Amino acid sequence: MQKPLIGITTRNGKDPDGHPTTALQHTYTNAIVQAGGLPILIPSMLPEEDFLNLYSRVDGILFTGGGDVSLEYFTGEGHPRIGEVDKSRDVTEISLMRTAVKEGKPVLGICRGMQVMNVALGGTLYTHLYDQLPGALDHAYPGDLRRVLVHPVNVDESTRCAEIFGETLLQVNSLHHQGLKDLAPGLRGAGYAPDGLVEVVELPDHPYAVAVQWHPEWLTDQLPTRRLFKSFVDAAGK
Repeated sequence: MQKPLIGITTRNGKDPDGHPTTALQHTYTNAIVQAGGLPILIPSMLPEEDFLNLYSRVDGILFTGGGDVSLEYFTGEGHPRIGEVDKSRDVTEISLMRTAVKEGKPVLGICRGMQVMNVALGGTLYTHLYDQLPGALDHAYPGDLRRVLVHPVNVDESTRCAEIFGETLLQVNSLHHQGLKDLAPGLRGAGYAPDGLVEVVELPDHPYAVAVQWHPEWLTDQLPTRRLFKSFVDAAGK
């Protein structure tokens, strides 16, 4: 049986010698393979004609974590902590997200990918949670803390995501300093951190459009995480 082809967005970077690279951590590809999908990378430096051509060939798209989305795409407060803004990645991912939502192609967003989903559909972001969300938790645990569970997420039992996870109380890692502020029209908050920050969203009228604010690709030892990736790959296979 042919495996669903899953496009995975990537970040632009440089190798130790300063040469430009297309980069992606293996945890993303491993999670897709474990769920029964076949991963293919989507470079963030292709002209629109080419990345849309690639889009037409994949069965679903995983939008990965990374730097901040440019203020060019939403109304938000400038902040000195805004960083790693990549114009070509923004152009690629926002266009892919809008196209996939319009055409009903399955999408899964992770961390930045959730923020891209919200911005692409007309929502806004907190550009630095600690200064803009009263009572905000510390959501930034970088480096070797990717497998450390730092706070719970309560999932609304009436949502599709509750079905997907099979549980309504999750324990998650956290590696971000921005988050969703105003939800885009049609986007539903499906899970929340204790400080009220939206941590899970879904598009109820879409075949499969789900995003989470944490990094489940580092938590595939958890059954709810494996259910998330499996549900996405299965949706792409349909």
